[in-house]
Amino acid sequence: MHYFITGTDTDAGKTYVSCLLIEALRREGHAAVGYKPLACGDRVDAHALRQAGEDALTLEEVNPVYLKVPASPYAASLLENKTVDVEAARQGFFSLAARFSHVIVEGAGGWEVPLTDKLSMADLAADLAIPIIVVVNNRLGCLNHTILTVKNIQSRGLTCAGIILNYAQDERDLASISNRMILEQCLGVPVLAEVMHGESQLDWPRELPL
Repeated sequence: MHYFITGTDTDAGKTYVSCLLIEALRREGHAAVGYKPLACGDRVDAHALRQAGEDALTLEEVNPVYLKVPASPYAASLLENKTVDVEAARQGFFSLAARFSHVIVEGAGGWEVPLTDKLSMADLAADLAIPIIVVVNNRLGCLNHTILTVKNIQSRGLTCAGIILNYAQDERDLASISNRMILEQCLGVPVLAEVMHGESQLDWPRELPL
């Protein structure tokens, strides 16, 4: 099984959760790697995914499309006078999927971030046709972003495999404590895990097929 990791916003914790999932798979003996089809600004996320996969891939295999401007892929491409190579992003995944039993694909930005004037990250995920996991920055205000993201995924006929709540802040407020219950009742999608940013390990969620 392969999974696409999206987030409710740029700082939701996609890379952190993706690395935890890769490490959990590898601890159980699975051939798992991370894939960052597009990166903008720097390649810190790609380096982290490569390390989580125990350097089984080159940096270019982990991240085939890189733009230097720290902006959305479409905005960065306009500022650099380039075209985002969406096909390279697609084919990079299929190449890895043919070699590894588990590829954890991390999107850039949120679910509908533009790649071109016609295509978004959601379109790329739909082309890959793999289940989606939504990483949520668990704080006051995340319910709206999460519900919109999950409903958009489902409206495209894609599978939302579940939600992972990431506590990016050190302290929990009443909203972050109650968000899990509200999301499960409103969406009917499982909350796979709750993680505190900086924790060293995550067990593979039992709800996710291997």
